[in-house]
Amino acid sequence: MKKIILLLVFTFTAFTSTFAQRFAFVDSDYILKHIPEYTAVQKQIAALSEQWQKEVDGRFQEIDRLYKSYDADQVLMTADMKKRREAEISDKEKAVKDFQRQKFGPEGELAKKSNALIKPIQERMTKAIQAVAESDNLDMIFDKNSEVIMLYANPRYDKSADVITRLGLKPGVFAR
Repeated sequence: MKKIILLLVFTFTAFTSTFAQRFAFVDSDYILKHIPEYTAVQKQIAALSEQWQKEVDGRFQEIDRLYKSYDADQVLMTADMKKRREAEISDKEKAVKDFQRQKFGPEGELAKKSNALIKPIQERMTKAIQAVAESDNLDMIFDKNSEVIMLYANPRYDKSADVITRLGLKPGVFAR
């Protein structure tokens, strides 16, 4: 009888440990703050964005001046002159909006530049996360900043510092 109970306990233990999975999480924002290249890329992208935004703002100011000039001169214009000025203003507005979409749209130059510069950094981070998972024999690692809702996470399962170390950097004291 004792042998049967012992066998059942052993089987149950082996069965449950087979399905036991090990989880951890990382804070990708925290990790990225430790990567100097990422900070440099963010500054570069912000400068480019600011430059293009100034250009867009300047073009919209020019259109605003054209509108004001049109309003002031409208009384003295013929119907044909009004149509030409309205068409000119409309064409310039369309050109500015196209420029804005070309630079800032989802498929715009800023998004492409950002992806091109950030992708290698993200790939390095992903490889480091995979290496930490393999070395710690983890089944899954979640990102604290992703769409997965994490209502509670025990800090002992936070592998962010390990990933930073794996990247060859030193974990610092950044606010989380």
